[in-house]
Amino acid sequence: MSAAEQLKRILTVIPRLADGEEHPVDEVAELVGIDRRKLVADLTSVSERYDTPGGWVDGVSITVGAGHVSVRTSHFLRPMRLTMAELCALELGLGLLRRERHAHELPAIDRASERLRKAITELPQNEQHEGMRAAELSYGGDPTHLATLSRARKAKKKVRLRYRSGSAKESSERVICPHALLHSAGSWYVVAYCETGEGMRIFRVDRVEEASQLAEEFIPSREADVARLAAERPFVGEPERTMTVRYSPRIARWIREREGGELDADGSLVREYPLGDIGWGVRHVLQYGPDAEVLEPVELRGEIVRRLESVAL
Repeated sequence: MSAAEQLKRILTVIPRLADGEEHPVDEVAELVGIDRRKLVADLTSVSERYDTPGGWVDGVSITVGAGHVSVRTSHFLRPMRLTMAELCALELGLGLLRRERHAHELPAIDRASERLRKAITELPQNEQHEGMRAAELSYGGDPTHLATLSRARKAKKKVRLRYRSGSAKESSERVICPHALLHSAGSWYVVAYCETGEGMRIFRVDRVEEASQLAEEFIPSREADVARLAAERPFVGEPERTMTVRYSPRIARWIREREGGELDADGSLVREYPLGDIGWGVRHVLQYGPDAEVLEPVELRGEIVRRLESVAL
């Protein structure tokens, strides 16, 4: 018998008995699925204490008689509830999990997320969390590709990719050895050794068109400085272009806490970012809806307008 098994039994049986009434020991033992001797031993382990200081008042009082047992406590009068912040943290965690799971796992995650949202909306108003906003990650690539890369990394198996870089007009095929996965600025990246002669580099998962795990294993290179690559901002090279975005006063202070900068007199915030490609800029801005406005470049503003008009049609 392990301590974990005993703790699980105790946490199962005590809330059922915590009504102050006497319960037949044999019936309780049958309910839990253990014999009478083990039930008494479990309850005794909770009630007997030899190191309590003078004046100590037990939070749980257990009385075990010849044929009956009773529990008196104020701690099990209602089910335990999560706070608003804990529920929101779970919702955020499920959102992140959804980005890296295979398609057949998504229905279960979606059902759990829906139950969480229902619980959050049914909670009483709480002034401490009035300013909380719902948020989702921008598109980070096909979850199937991310799941394939994750499994291959753990199994140390090579992966055949069809990949289109930001400057290429057509995709190309290559074989990589995935060393690490990381997430930055709303996108997933894989740090990998490319066998086509590029060596260690970073690939953006949303630019992967096809990914298949191969049977051939690889040995992680000792010369590969994965930690250095992962610590750097995952842009290959130095983008010559930048984009400038103004965030509305409604969200500016949250952006400032995360990325720095000074608020303007009207409470808005203007930030400049390296623009690796137009697609990334569009996704970054649209995730904030009407609270983010592109000031430059003009071509990015035009692309956002084009995308929105295509959705509206």
